[in-house]
Amino acid sequence: MKLIFDIETIGEDFDKLDETTQDSLTRWIKKESESEEEYKIALEEMKDGLGFSPLTGEVVAIGVLDVEKNKGAVYYQNPDNPSEVTEEGIKLQAMSEKEMLERFWQGVEHYEEFVSFNGRAFDVPFLMVRSAVHGIRPSKDLMSNRYLSLQKYGAKHIDLLDQLTFYGAVRKKGNLHLWSRAFGIKSPKEEGVTGEDVGKLFQEKKFLKIAQYNIGDLRATKTLFEYWDEYLRF
Repeated sequence: MKLIFDIETIGEDFDKLDETTQDSLTRWIKKESESEEEYKIALEEMKDGLGFSPLTGEVVAIGVLDVEKNKGAVYYQNPDNPSEVTEEGIKLQAMSEKEMLERFWQGVEHYEEFVSFNGRAFDVPFLMVRSAVHGIRPSKDLMSNRYLSLQKYGAKHIDLLDQLTFYGAVRKKGNLHLWSRAFGIKSPKEEGVTGEDVGKLFQEKKFLKIAQYNIGDLRATKTLFEYWDEYLRF
């Protein structure tokens, strides 16, 4: 059984962080900036990137999609309305970050192959660290080995970015949008939302829109996997 998965994250509010943490995050910027203007630009880029680290960010959506059944779920944060709806065979369920992580690790126990796009470098480390923060132990080791032939039985993680670039042999890796475009797959970015917009959407309380964007990522990753599985897998 195969499971597609993808996450969306946001960063903390830099201005609300304690002084020591702010200093730790900005020390290298101060050293490398040659002017006040350059410092301001680098500072804004750093603030925008806080959601890329589990040390300064959190998970706001986890999407899962069963390849064979073509059904799945998106667990997402929606403090204003903890409801449940279904769109395109995908259940959208609102809950806390801790509940999302618990639900994810409970669900993956029933699968043997896991498919992501850049999951080894981002999604899985983020999920594992945030789980540990909440006192949750992952039920599967999705980081056992980069190479498929050496991964643990019952927890094979197919990172499509690794596979399509032949473990980094391709010079330009490309993002999910570029790979989708190359294979004629509808990109989730075509709806006008990108991963960089998630933080702003969360601030604007457009929680459902984040979950809907995640559905697009799941669908694109599934179709891309099917191309790789049929034409490039050995």
